[in-house]
Amino acid sequence: MAELITLARPYANAAFAVAQESGALDEWSEMLAFASAVASDPQAKALVMHPTLPDEQKASAFADFCEGKLSEQGRNFIALLAENKRLPLLPEINALFEGLRAQLESSVNVEMASPFDVSNDEEAKLVEALSRKLGRKVNLSTTTDKSLIGGVVIRAGDVVIDASVRGKLEKLAEAIGS
Repeated sequence: MAELITLARPYANAAFAVAQESGALDEWSEMLAFASAVASDPQAKALVMHPTLPDEQKASAFADFCEGKLSEQGRNFIALLAENKRLPLLPEINALFEGLRAQLESSVNVEMASPFDVSNDEEAKLVEALSRKLGRKVNLSTTTDKSLIGGVVIRAGDVVIDASVRGKLEKLAEAIGS
């Protein structure tokens, strides 16, 4: 995985520089997210990995898969990736791009899983507390996971806070079994 990130980094940096220079971070973010989703599609993967299809046709067909969601710069970026046989790296390029954007905006994406729906008021309190703790703007996304039983699991980059009942039971079982 580290090898893919190493290969993807120059492309993510270049896309980020172009997006920042043109003031189109939102547009590039949307384009890369969509292209990343397309690159993960089995039909698109088969197209990208086709050994005899010329790079220009791969780029054109891939852009057609993107259904007009790419700007001219986005199409050129896809053509460059196809020419260098890097279209499969789009998910990694997208992740790196979003990391650069979060760093620029001093923000962090936080995912919270809870066994029940969280109210807007509770979300706002959590965002405020995490913003103070992390020293950054927090973009919170929540999901419901009934298997947690109670508590929450919070993921912010490399930091994972497992305050779930399931997590505590697993730790207890591990301690007893040792």
